[in-house]
Amino acid sequence: MDNQELLELLERMRNRTQEGATVEFKSNLRDPSEIGQYISALANSAALEGESRAWVIWGVKDDTHEVVGTSFDPFSAKGEGSQSLIMWLQKMTTPKADFTFHAARHAAGTVVMLEIHPARTAPVAFQNIRYIRIDSHKTKLGEHSDKEARLWDVLGQKEDWSGELVPGASLDDLDPQAIEMARKRFSEYLIKSERDAERHEQIRQEAASWDVPTLLNKARLTKQGRITRSALLLLGRDESAHFLAPADTKISWILRDARNATVSSQPLSLPLLLSSDKVFSYIRNVPVEHMPDGTLFPTAVQQYDPWVIREALHNCIAHQDYRLGGKINVVEHPDRLVFSNLGQFIPPSVEWMLEHQSPPEHYRNQWLIDGMIRLRMIDQVGSGIRRMFQTQRDRFFPLPDYHFDENEFGRPRVEVVIPGRILDVKYTQLLMKRTDLDLRQVLLLDRVQKRLPLSPDEVRLLRGMRLIEGRSPNLFVSSKVAELTGQKATYIRNRGLDDGYYRKLVVDYLKEYGQASRRELEELLYPKLPDVLDAAQKGHKVRNLLQALRRNQVIVRDGAKATAVWRLDDSAKHRD
Repeated sequence: MDNQELLELLERMRNRTQEGATVEFKSNLRDPSEIGQYISALANSAALEGESRAWVIWGVKDDTHEVVGTSFDPFSAKGEGSQSLIMWLQKMTTPKADFTFHAARHAAGTVVMLEIHPARTAPVAFQNIRYIRIDSHKTKLGEHSDKEARLWDVLGQKEDWSGELVPGASLDDLDPQAIEMARKRFSEYLIKSERDAERHEQIRQEAASWDVPTLLNKARLTKQGRITRSALLLLGRDESAHFLAPADTKISWILRDARNATVSSQPLSLPLLLSSDKVFSYIRNVPVEHMPDGTLFPTAVQQYDPWVIREALHNCIAHQDYRLGGKINVVEHPDRLVFSNLGQFIPPSVEWMLEHQSPPEHYRNQWLIDGMIRLRMIDQVGSGIRRMFQTQRDRFFPLPDYHFDENEFGRPRVEVVIPGRILDVKYTQLLMKRTDLDLRQVLLLDRVQKRLPLSPDEVRLLRGMRLIEGRSPNLFVSSKVAELTGQKATYIRNRGLDDGYYRKLVVDYLKEYGQASRRELEELLYPKLPDVLDAAQKGHKVRNLLQALRRNQVIVRDGAKATAVWRLDDSAKHRD
């Protein structure tokens, strides 16, 4: 839009009697997080209200709608850290919000107009929290279940692709071996639900006597004997995949070496009930030797917990957005497994799933999930992710990592990484044995060991518990935890030594050799500095130390800066 079009649009919004759910007037809002929350709230409100756009307007009073101009410049502003505001906002919104900043030249001053497109496939979250507008107030979407349910309905998530009937498909299009496996799994599901042990044999006999239509109806794979997409996905013959086109119903297993080169691969198609077991058989779940000190693992353990592998793979099958036309990938590296599927991650966040015992209100493939539960492919809805984290914790392995991004075609993708190797830093594994820390706290400490960023609130939480030290982003375990885990030496290396120690090193060196270049002093000090500092940070540390010594008249610098040497100040030569 050109300047005149922007001004005309501005006048139409100013003439509204109130801001409403899709327009927000501000004078000089600058806080990046606050702006991100407004993007989430207004994108979701626009979708809920059926509006084509929502707006945040800088330079207009929210009470009188008088244009006063603004000094806010979104094109030069920064997000948290040094990243540009616009790029940072894109990174912090999930799924990536569609928005554009405009600057309009008004007689009263510059007016900045943030154009926000409505949410499309899922509610927009900012830093994993979804917001909504109630009248002219911004609030968390999760606190308004009525609006959240209606928003999901508007976004089409109640249209269950997996439960749709498949015209032309019949029982002949299902794989007989998969049907018998379904019979066995479903009878196990019924037995597990029955507390009366005397009924178990009776259940097995009843399940064995059912004809195929009865079995599939009871397992909620068919509807009154008619074939659903779920039935074809789990039990369909390979040649029946055309019924589900353009969905790609394959699982790809890929083996890669330490250089990320492909060593082997295998595509697997319908029926997914059998293909998932084949993928499991391909994964090289080799034993991991016990720890050198013999205290953590008294015997060798498998690299991966079998239940965790199956849960991660079956979650991909259950939550894949088959309408996007992509396949499920399982990539095996020497030290990790990577599972990925297409589709927006529907729960608010992984952290939300760990903290709540109940499942989200909505799932993409509810009919498929119901069938997979009855075939014992996945746990009861909502508990699987938490159990994966708890299992890794109990084995003292690093926790799973979830990544939400887009593939090369811009389609949302969920990736789960299961580490299969003990990290060099042992303290986190030992720390996980402590029963006084909940899973959320262990998750944050796991991020510390992986050098992953923490939010300011998360850092404050761990500091308040005296679990970490250091300055962001170079955080490390505190002395309190180091004593508990026997990693005192690592702690001392990370903490560093008192500045008096470094000062004495410099003074003693200059007493011995008379002078030193900056490079010689760096070679002296770098090995003594904390391990968590990178080369640039160590350089800053040495520079600050030398400047402090010069200000205190302990040393002096002679010569041009590029070739300067450092010597003891005359008054310092006789100091002890």
